Amino acid sequence: MSKVVKFGGSSLASAEQFQKVGKIIRADKERRFVVPSAPGKRNKSDTKVTDMLYSCYDLAEQGGNFTIQLLAIQDRYNEIIHGLGLKISLDEEFEKIEKQFRAKAGKDYAASRGEYLNGIVMANYLGYDFIDAATVIFFDENGNFDADKTNEVLSKELAGHKNAVIPGFYGSMPDGSVKTFSRGGSDVTGSIVAKAAKVDVYENWTDVSGFLIADPRIINNPVGIDTITYRELRELSYMGAGVLHEDAIFPVRQQGIPINIRNTNAPEDNGTWIVGSTCQKSKYVITGIAGKKGFCAINIEKDMMNSEIGFGRKVLQAFEENGISFEHVPSGIDTLTVFVHQDEFMHLEQKVVAGINRLAKPDTIDIEADLALIAVVGRGMKSTRGTAGRIFSALAHANVNVRMIDQGSSELNIIIGVANDDFEAAIKAIYDIFVLTKL
Repeated sequence: MSKVVKFGGSSLASAEQFQKVGKIIRADKERRFVVPSAPGKRNKSDTKVTDMLYSCYDLAEQGGNFTIQLLAIQDRYNEIIHGLGLKISLDEEFEKIEKQFRAKAGKDYAASRGEYLNGIVMANYLGYDFIDAATVIFFDENGNFDADKTNEVLSKELAGHKNAVIPGFYGSMPDGSVKTFSRGGSDVTGSIVAKAAKVDVYENWTDVSGFLIADPRIINNPVGIDTITYRELRELSYMGAGVLHEDAIFPVRQQGIPINIRNTNAPEDNGTWIVGSTCQKSKYVITGIAGKKGFCAINIEKDMMNSEIGFGRKVLQAFEENGISFEHVPSGIDTLTVFVHQDEFMHLEQKVVAGINRLAKPDTIDIEADLALIAVVGRGMKSTRGTAGRIFSALAHANVNVRMIDQGSSELNIIIGVANDDFEAAIKAIYDIFVLTKL
């Protein structure tokens, strides 16, 4: 059995945090491959190293003097190195970085150096081999991740190492230049490494003990989730639940590798297991609640709409022509509603309305703004009667008016539309009826 372990920026922000990480890795010989992020914030007023690198490179790109900013970044690493009692020097690496900044090597190169340097420090601290991610993770000429080439090269490389550190967040383009994933991309690197190494578990260590049923900024001390399926996670991540980068799900999902979200500062906690499927029942009917504000509902009415072939396609064509994607399309016999992101729709609303009138010739079009969508997700809902009824009851008791409800055919999730102003109250009401009543 073997594991890939990924550590987030807050887990590697200081020498003290590095020592915690080292203790975790050494406690289990199965933790063979390590994927580090760049050093994060040491305290609330601190700055992440990646943000420092972006600012430093911006100065370089403008032709300014960036020496002081680069030295401040080097000081962050030296503080960690000295705190760990290591005898390595990053002077040569920072000389290379300075030259590349002056040559305007690009923002991706600049941002990637945080993980690259932290990987060197981590490998030295653990006594592991160091593998530069640019030599084993590849993007194609269009900047898209090349999964097949990466898996082939990375698998061969990892086979030659008992233990290794592979920095997260970046890879290389066909011309050798550095290319990064989107922010949070170290999660993706960890998943890619786990797939290539064919490990049994991908451990993702961060500063929280796994997923929570609801947002702790809305619910005080929400209950944690023991086990969640990939499908449930996908639904919740899409609707704004954090912790894990959404794209990190797919490489390990293809191989059936479970992900274990763990807390560096509380390693005794079991965290959350993310699995393909499970016979384990959730403690509650629901697995999680997540949502987003800032949606518009475009309500379209037309008599006998249901018997008009192609009506829905014509309506959606008006959105497509204006480059707008939709979120949900609940419908009735003579009505169809399209939910879209308000910030994308606002400046194009009259063009879209004109397009709908031209293509579908509806009787009326009505636009409702400032709406929020909430996803109630849970594999237990399929086998539990009255889930939607309990949601309606809880929201009515909280004086929240439901503008839309849409249940997927899989019965894995229910989407509720409410006013932005009712968003927090709605989440509290749903949490209370499904979780607090069970405690």
